Amino acid sequence: MNLKKLARVLPLLYVTSVWAAEPFVIKDIRVEGIQRTEAGTVFSYLPIKVGDTLDDAKTTAALHSLFSTGFFKDVKLSAEQGVLVVQVQERPTIASVEINGVKDFPKDQLRDNLKYVGLAEGRIFDKAALDKSEQELKRQYVARGKYAVSVKTTVKDLERNRVAVSFDVTEGKGSKIQQINFVGNHALSDDELLDIMKLTTPGFVTWFTNNDQYSKPKLAADIEAIRTHYLNAGYMDFSVESTQVSISTDKKNIFITLNLNEGEKYTVSDIKVSSLKGVLTDAEILSMIQVKTGDVFSREAITASQGKINDRLGEEGYAFANVNALPEVNKEKHQVGFTFLVDPLQRAYVRAIKISGNDKTRDEVIRREFRQMEGGWFATSKIQKSKQRIDRLGFFSSANIETQPVVGTNDQLDLSLTVAEKSTGNFQLGAGFSDVEKFTLMGGVNQSNLFGTGNSLSTQINTSKLNQVYSVSYTNPYYTDDGISRGFDIYKRRTNATTISVSQYTSETYGGGIHYGVPISDEEMFHYGLALENTTIGLTSISPQRYIDYINTFGATNRNVLGTIAWSRDTRNSALNTTEGATQRASIEASLPVSGQKYYKLNYTQQQFYPLSQNFTLRLNGDVGFAAGYEGDTLPFFKNFYAGGTGSVRGYDYSSLGPRDVNGYSMGGDKRVVGNAEILFPFPGMEKEKSVRLSAFLDGGAVYGAATPYEASIGMRYSYGVGVTWFSPAGPIQLSWATPLNSQPQDKLQNFQFSMGGMF
Repeated sequence: MNLKKLARVLPLLYVTSVWAAEPFVIKDIRVEGIQRTEAGTVFSYLPIKVGDTLDDAKTTAALHSLFSTGFFKDVKLSAEQGVLVVQVQERPTIASVEINGVKDFPKDQLRDNLKYVGLAEGRIFDKAALDKSEQELKRQYVARGKYAVSVKTTVKDLERNRVAVSFDVTEGKGSKIQQINFVGNHALSDDELLDIMKLTTPGFVTWFTNNDQYSKPKLAADIEAIRTHYLNAGYMDFSVESTQVSISTDKKNIFITLNLNEGEKYTVSDIKVSSLKGVLTDAEILSMIQVKTGDVFSREAITASQGKINDRLGEEGYAFANVNALPEVNKEKHQVGFTFLVDPLQRAYVRAIKISGNDKTRDEVIRREFRQMEGGWFATSKIQKSKQRIDRLGFFSSANIETQPVVGTNDQLDLSLTVAEKSTGNFQLGAGFSDVEKFTLMGGVNQSNLFGTGNSLSTQINTSKLNQVYSVSYTNPYYTDDGISRGFDIYKRRTNATTISVSQYTSETYGGGIHYGVPISDEEMFHYGLALENTTIGLTSISPQRYIDYINTFGATNRNVLGTIAWSRDTRNSALNTTEGATQRASIEASLPVSGQKYYKLNYTQQQFYPLSQNFTLRLNGDVGFAAGYEGDTLPFFKNFYAGGTGSVRGYDYSSLGPRDVNGYSMGGDKRVVGNAEILFPFPGMEKEKSVRLSAFLDGGAVYGAATPYEASIGMRYSYGVGVTWFSPAGPIQLSWATPLNSQPQDKLQNFQFSMGGMF
C-alpha cells in the first residue's frame, strides 16, 4: 500500500473505532479550521446532515468524501453533546511559481505546460502535482536531447497558508548521437541507410538542424523511412527486429543500434484486374498500373497505381470508388502477384462547398476560382484545378480541400476548403553594394487583396537620386463576372542617370492609363491597354552625341499615346512555393501614330519549373526583347533595354551590360537576351519548412545596340552563385552571391546583392 492511501486509511480506522461504540443522532454540524474554504463548500461535500444517525459506515463515507476534494491535508470528526465537529486542516494555495535557469524554452510556455499537470498560481498545492511538474520539465528537455538536465524544486511556506514554488533548472548540454550502427543489412550499406535517416552524427550543419540530438519520434520516423525504402526495393518481408538506444555515463553521448531483417527480394509474377460495373475497361485499368510482370515489387508503384485509377474514376464522378490491390505471395519463389479489385460504387455529385479560415478574404473571392460547381458531378480534375487557382491567388499560405460524405446518402458529398491567410500587404526595399555606387535603396508599398476583395492597390514612392517614382495602380481582377479585369495607373517618374553607370541624362515622365485582361482559358489571358505619357529629357555636358542629336530632332519634351497588347499563360501549381508549371508572357508596346515619337517594343519571357525530386526544383527563365522605331523614327534612347543585377545577370552592376559611350557609361540597347538556370532546394534539416529556400544558379545575358567605341563590352556575360530566399515574419528576404565567369576589364561588378520586404 502506498503512503497516500495509508494516510487516508489511518484516520478512517481511528474514527470508526470511536463511533462503533457510540452511534448518535446529529443535532448540529460545526466546521472548524477553515481559512479559505467556505463552510457551505464543506457542507456540500458531506454525505450526512442534521437528523442522521452517525455510524461506522457514514463516518467512513464522510471522511472519504472530504479527503477526495483535495482541499484538506487532514480531517478529524468529533462529537460534543450531539454536535458533529468537523475539524479540517486546509492545504496551502500556490502564491507563485518561479522557473529559473531556463534558456531553451520561453518561460510562459513551460508555465502553460505545468498548468496541465495541476501546478499553477492560485491552485491548491499538491505534492503529487509538484512531482509531475518536475517530471514534465525534465521531459521537455529530454525531448530536445538534453539528458543531463537537472531540476531542483523548492517549496517555501508563506503567511496566510500559502506557498511559493520555485524550480531551479540546470539545462546542461544536449546529448549528441555519436554512433548509429546497423546489424543484418546486406542489400544496403551503412552509408546508404544513413542517407535515408534524418538523425545523424555531429556534422557541419547539425548545429542548426539539431539532427544529431536523439528523440524517440525522430527515430520512429527514420525507421519508417528505412522500411519504406526497402519495401519500394522489393523486400516485402523486411522488418526492424529491435532497437537499442544507450547513453554514456556522463549523459553526453547517444549510441543507436538497429537490428534489421531484410528478407528476400520479391518480383511481380502476375497482374490481374477485376472490375465491377464496367465504368473502365480492363485494358484502361491495366494501362494505369505502373508495375508490370517481372518488375521488382514496389509498394510505392502499387500505391501510385491505385491513386491513378481512383483519380480516373473520380473524373467520371465516382468519388467513393474502392481500388484494392490484393496480393498473392509465393514465399518459396519470392514472387507476388496482384489482383486489382476495382469497385466504382455510386456516382456522386457535390452538394455544397464550405469555406473556412478566410477571416479577411471574402467568400466570393475564393468561390469564383472554383471550377467544381455545387450541384455538379464530382470531378477530380476540376477540384485540382480549383485548388491550383486558389493557390495562385497568393492570398493564403495553405489551402486544403477535403471531401465529406453527406450523412444518409450514398451519392452526395460536400467539399470543405480550409485556408490559412497570410499577409498580402507588403513594403519592399531593394539594396545593393558596389565600389562605384556604394549603398543603394529602392522601395514600394502594395496590397494585393484590398479589404479582402481580391482587388490590388499599389503605391510607390521612391525619392532616391537615381529614380524618383510616385505611382498609384489599382486592378480589379473580376471587373465582370466572367473574369475580365480592369485597372488604372497614374505615375510620375524622374530618372537621373548621372548618379549611376548609365549614359548621362535625366528624364521626367507624367502618365496615366487603363488596362484590361480578358481570359481565354483558365491558364491564358489576353491583355490590352492604353496610356498617355509626357516626357521631358535633360542632358549634361558629357551626354553622348547620339542623345544630343535625338533631342535636336524630336525636342526635349514629347507626348506619346501608348498602346499595349499582351498574351500570358500561367500553369504554376502555386504562386508562393512553385514546384512545377510555367509562366509565359508575350507583349508589344507601341506608340500610336498620333504620338510625338514612333517606336515599338517586343518582349517575351518564360519561366519553367521542373520537379527534380521531392525537395529539388529546377527553374529555367528566358527573356528576350527587341525594339525599334517606325516610319523613319528611331527608338528613343530612354526606352532602351538594360541588363545586369538582380532579375537579370547577377554578379554585374545594375544596368551595366551592353554598349557604352566614349566615357564608359552604359547606353543600353534595342535588343536584350537573358537566361537563368536555378536549382531550388530547402535549407538542410528544414525540408518541411517552405518559407526558406536555397538556390544554386547560372545566369547569362547581353544587351545589343548600335556600334560604340567600346565594342568589347558587347556580348554575352555569365555568372554563377548561390542564393537564399526567406519568407520571414517580417517579410521576404533574398540574398545572393554571384561570381562572373567571363567578365571583361571594363565591366562593373557587384558580387553581393540582397532585397528585403516587410509584411503587414
